[in-house]
Amino acid sequence: MRPWPRSWAKLRPTLYLLGLAFQVLGLLQAAFGLLAWAFGENPRGFALGALAGVALGWLLGRLGGPEGRPGRAEVFLSVALLWLTLPLLGALPFWLSGGLFPLDALFESFSGYTATGATVLEDFAAFGPVLFIYRAFIQWLGGVGIVVAFLAVFPQLGFAGRQAFAAEVTGVEKETLTPRVRQTARLVLRAYLLLTTLAFLLYWAAGMPPYEALAHALTTASAAGFSPREESFAAYSPAVQWAATILMLAAGANFFLLYRGLLAREPLALLKDLEFRAYLGVFAAVGLGVAGLLLLHGVYAPLEALRHALFQTASLLTTTGYASADYAAWPVAAQVLLVLLFFVGGSAGSAAGGIKVVRWLILFAFLRREMVRTLHPQAVVPVRLGARVLSDEVLRQVSLFIFLYTLAFAFGAVAVGVLEGDFVVAFSASAQAIGNIGPGLGAVGPMASYADLHPLSKLVLILQMWAGRIELLPVVLLFSPELWRRLR
Repeated sequence: MRPWPRSWAKLRPTLYLLGLAFQVLGLLQAAFGLLAWAFGENPRGFALGALAGVALGWLLGRLGGPEGRPGRAEVFLSVALLWLTLPLLGALPFWLSGGLFPLDALFESFSGYTATGATVLEDFAAFGPVLFIYRAFIQWLGGVGIVVAFLAVFPQLGFAGRQAFAAEVTGVEKETLTPRVRQTARLVLRAYLLLTTLAFLLYWAAGMPPYEALAHALTTASAAGFSPREESFAAYSPAVQWAATILMLAAGANFFLLYRGLLAREPLALLKDLEFRAYLGVFAAVGLGVAGLLLLHGVYAPLEALRHALFQTASLLTTTGYASADYAAWPVAAQVLLVLLFFVGGSAGSAAGGIKVVRWLILFAFLRREMVRTLHPQAVVPVRLGARVLSDEVLRQVSLFIFLYTLAFAFGAVAVGVLEGDFVVAFSASAQAIGNIGPGLGAVGPMASYADLHPLSKLVLILQMWAGRIELLPVVLLFSPELWRRLR
């Protein structure tokens, strides 16, 4: 091919990555199309998606190239575009095979790839088993990150080293990374596969049909929350719900620590980690608090109250979004405790969305330092997280993220509130979208869907799901003139 103009040459690795991703997704849709045809389902959406994916992937691959070592600007651009473009192609089966309107198909696809779990599906009988497995599989892909999979499986990319890994699996500390980032990605991917397999076996052993066990295993490991059952986990036995509670907690933990604790036989690595201890502390405090409120109001018997409270706490803390009951009908005090979890999130380096526990720990440590310095202006007080002294750069990044997160949440809540005229819907829908959680409260509660929202509300939530999945900064940088100057 003719060489690119010098001003656009830096985009070649990004186009190459997108092309490779489109081709892989096209081949996956071809496989699902064959399954749909074999099981008597409509394969049209999969067939068109396969053709479009392979063709666009080939074209982008020709325009791009794997050579060179991309910088930070190219990495952030690639991550942002990857999660923006793949759901467009992924929506075709929901539209042409599932019968959803184009905007609803797009909403479902973005909710899948961003591991959110908010759904517009009302008639679950309209989807066959293959389409439900596809719906779960795209959440599994989006959970730990397609970037991690590419770093692990396609070493010829040589794509981004630490920056790309950090852009997707946030919070994995530099000292925990192996010298080769692709090797670290493989370790994380191995833990992800193990958790998925374990979830399938536990669900099956607890009484789930194999097809539903597979669908839920994919969306549990990814902390994503799509279910082939309209009632979510309310349709299953207490044994299944207890298993799901444990599995969701594992999915919301740092995958690298899970690898060390379970596969590398270092069980103390989990207990020594400050974030993991805080994560379990939040789970226990909120779970027991909700259980106590349910008992106080006579909603359930003691063991049943504990089961539903711990299940729902794990579901919302890890941003999975499953429901064992309609918690939107619980006492207001219990709902308030659960809503607080919308703004916590799981552990860094996990499949969970949200702000993440480690950022709150850093923010509280920073606030403590500032209170001490207010009383003792001359004191030199470092900000510590455990035994580590945090740099000003880390404090700046955490403060910036929480500011952007708050701004994005407020924007979504105001926009949806104006369009819907319902504060509860606006608040909860915006919080769940930016946190990649799934169900909200009221008309978008755990036993409802987003189908009846205004089309513009759905577009706002799509943008929030996308921004929340890639942790906001790449989205802001897309609109920064400085980014495009660096790419010239």
